[in-house]
Amino acid sequence: MESPVRTLLSSGVTLADAALERLLPSPDTLPHSIHRAMRHSIFAGGKRLRPILSMEAGRMVANTGNLPEGIADLGAAIEMLHTYSLIHDDLPALDNDDLRRGKPTCHVAFGEAIAILAGDALQTLAFQTIARLDVPAETVVQILQDISTAVNTGVGRLGDLDTGIPPGMIGGQVVDIESEGALPTAELVETIHRAKTGALITTSIVSGGLYALGATSRNAGSSEIISRLRIFGEKAGLAFQIVDDVLDMTQSSEELGKTAGKDTATVKATWPAVFGIEQSRRDAAQLIADAFAAVEPFGSAASSLKALAQYLVDRTH
Repeated sequence: MESPVRTLLSSGVTLADAALERLLPSPDTLPHSIHRAMRHSIFAGGKRLRPILSMEAGRMVANTGNLPEGIADLGAAIEMLHTYSLIHDDLPALDNDDLRRGKPTCHVAFGEAIAILAGDALQTLAFQTIARLDVPAETVVQILQDISTAVNTGVGRLGDLDTGIPPGMIGGQVVDIESEGALPTAELVETIHRAKTGALITTSIVSGGLYALGATSRNAGSSEIISRLRIFGEKAGLAFQIVDDVLDMTQSSEELGKTAGKDTATVKATWPAVFGIEQSRRDAAQLIADAFAAVEPFGSAASSLKALAQYLVDRTH
């Protein structure tokens, strides 16, 4: 019998993929090359963790047992942003990878110029999709602000949130590039992980909650709800990247679906490089425990979101 989290992941992939299929141009839409490149990377077999986290955060906040109607489009937009970042990360000028999700990376399959433009197009389509979400305009603006800040370089603040750590995915990528070959420190690794990976995971969860609040016209207690979701996302996002670092050092390329050992070969700032593999695993487990504590007030409505967070640290690829 399939485990509940596997069932959850499978149904989430189905919903996200259906939305992506509907929102992306067909492979026969002109110009063919760009649309085929976009689809090559989007439909390369990703787990859809970020859209699923977004949808399940929405389900938890709505507290009806059902997903808020239309939230799959938000999840699809987040997956577009994630995939755009992967396309660009894999480019020769950045991580120079030729394997992603077990398939040739976009620039290997379509050339560097088309890959750059495919990433650009996915980012643009993501924000176009968010702008068209079927929720109040105020909610759309809140979601756009949160997601764009998470993707950006760290400029600006999210409301009253001031962690002292740049929240932007692009900013995290820049710090990662510029620190390559330098001696990894705990502060450097945490800065990179919270920005480069954690920011998009956090906003996936927060934006799902914002969507549900807008869809149900709820205002009472909304600031506390979003605060708890943000804590959950930050903890789970950091745990996810720590586990990714460990897997890069302990799994093969075939198991990972991408080139293994690159972080070590290029002297990247990783959690195990600073703390070792066993301490990294303990840190990830503690972060998930802290994430669970943040959503405890939601009771049984948080069970799916907690199961997904546990999956993030238990996975082997």
